[in-house]
Amino acid sequence: MALWPESITKGALHIVSTPIGHLGDITLRALAVLQQAALICCEDTRHARPLLDRYGIGTPTQALHEHNEASVTPRLVERLRAGEAIALISDAGTPLVSDPGGRLVDAVTSAELRVVPIPGASATLAALVASGLAPHPFTVLGFLERKGKDRENQLALATRLPHSVVLFESPNRLVDTLRAIAEITGGQRHVAVARELTKHFEEVRRGTLTEVAAYYEATPPRGEIVLVLAGAVAEEASEDGLRAVADALREQGFRPRDIVRTLMDEHGASRNLAYRLAHDT
Repeated sequence: MALWPESITKGALHIVSTPIGHLGDITLRALAVLQQAALICCEDTRHARPLLDRYGIGTPTQALHEHNEASVTPRLVERLRAGEAIALISDAGTPLVSDPGGRLVDAVTSAELRVVPIPGASATLAALVASGLAPHPFTVLGFLERKGKDRENQLALATRLPHSVVLFESPNRLVDTLRAIAEITGGQRHVAVARELTKHFEEVRRGTLTEVAAYYEATPPRGEIVLVLAGAVAEEASEDGLRAVADALREQGFRPRDIVRTLMDEHGASRNLAYRLAHDT
């Protein structure tokens, strides 16, 4: 008997989330879609095989990765036009998040064909809720560049954002990345490193950047890693600095009520202080 009858949408690309480690972390709907689709596109067919075999899914598979996505996409779009249902999975978690598939989805939507998301496991969300840091809002930056100006820009952005930031990193570069962020922030910013999520050796290490970097320097990490960095805390402006801003706005012709609003919204001043400085002539 089908797990969930008529789960597929004919002529649609189904973006199917799969487990990030534990094979039990997959929905009944996802299994039904994989069972009923005409084709499963996999980041790596060999990596997908244990999951498909575990649930007795014999649907044909095809590799779709960064090296062949451009060449196979037109044929997949034609199959969708013909009314077939196709599923897309990555090696783990939700496809397209630091994984191939973006070119295919763009082609499918450009052809005005349907894209159907099949939600499920996400390393990003699992790390966020286990981090002990504010889970929303958040920004996902994914894998950092290994070196160069692009990496510097990514690190600068990660340390500047006022909310939690999610990064993916390899075990070999984790300590260097933690040290690099600590160099920018001073080392006392809080961070959580989630390692091997949902697997036997799952670990979430929390602390300051300095503390966590020291731990993993002494205990080299292994496995897949998600790093959650606490957001930057805006520094409170001094009264002298706020007075200088108020004076400059006044010289530009701003009215007192506009100065009050600017001091509060853009510089974090309290209402009473902003009012006093705006009217201090």
